[in-house]
Amino acid sequence: SSTMSLSEAEVQSARGAWEKIYVDAEDNGTTVLVRMFTEHPDTKSYFTHFKGMDSAEEMKQSDQVRGHGKKVFSAINDMVQHLDNSEAFLGIVTPLGKKHAIQLKIDPKNFRIICDIILQLMEEKFGGDCKASFEKVTNEICTHLNNIYKEEGW
Repeated sequence: SSTMSLSEAEVQSARGAWEKIYVDAEDNGTTVLVRMFTEHPDTKSYFTHFKGMDSAEEMKQSDQVRGHGKKVFSAINDMVQHLDNSEAFLGIVTPLGKKHAIQLKIDPKNFRIICDIILQLMEEKFGGDCKASFEKVTNEICTHLNNIYKEEGW
């Protein structure tokens, strides 16, 4: 049985929306991170090697920022592929959540920030329908991550 609150139709349209932005995973992932670091400078403190970078231009050129942007998008892509299989979905989200909670000690509010920036970028590039069909997925991801954090005593 599924812990997911998405219907089959919602899963399909979410995948369609995600595919559009995932085609350029590295560029779009980089844009999302650069926006997060620029609009929420405190998030940079988690990344020791990004700390000294102040200009968005500098961040965009950084191999480390680009690499992490791609990593974030790949992780979400894995989740999107398993939206119709809660066991597989949780198999991806759980270790990711634990790593960020225990090892990296990342404040869970940052997941919501990054998801909101992804939705914003989707809307800018592909319109409101695209954003709307992916919104439930970001809620699902953030809810599960928050639950993992609670289990880890956050």
